Amino acid sequence: MINTKNYLEESNIIDYSNEKIQTLAKQLSENILSKEEIVKNCFEYVRDEIKHSGDYKLDIPTCKASEVLDFKSGWCFAKSHLLAALLRANKIPTAFCYQRLALSEYKKDSFSLHGLNAVYLENYGWIKIDARGNKTGVDAQFIPPQEKLAFSLCENEYDLGVYYSRPLDIVVEALNKNRTYEEMISNIPDLKSTI
Repeated sequence: MINTKNYLEESNIIDYSNEKIQTLAKQLSENILSKEEIVKNCFEYVRDEIKHSGDYKLDIPTCKASEVLDFKSGWCFAKSHLLAALLRANKIPTAFCYQRLALSEYKKDSFSLHGLNAVYLENYGWIKIDARGNKTGVDAQFIPPQEKLAFSLCENEYDLGVYYSRPLDIVVEALNKNRTYEEMISNIPDLKSTI
């Protein structure tokens, strides 16, 4: 059994003691016995009920899990913060994962990080899940043991391959600094800017 303690921690960003997060976490796990079903409910809630700021061109800055829930919107990173808070509130170890993807959807010839999560389930080990939000060409699902993420990696794209217990500082900084859709598109975090 691996040590999952760090993946259950609360923080200023993953503020799962927030009353609204506690209430929703309980609703999504009510009368459910399996952790897999709780993960599925939390995942589908964040994927389907929280708008992706990039898809909707929203000028609503969110970073903390409670902000994402209050405004029902966030970039992929912020959505991963809410999903982690809901799952950790239900005592399910949750990590932050990142991919480096081409950003052609927003800006030609550029790359950015993409934020998602992984959950630790005793029957499967770590399973990656991506609640960024489905749309044409994006169909992320929770169907363990298979990982059905939002994006397949293409040339020059890669997975960072690390299960972080906390969001990357560069991600938190970008979400807190860039207040509009245009600002975020111009300054979206990229791995190279961390080197």
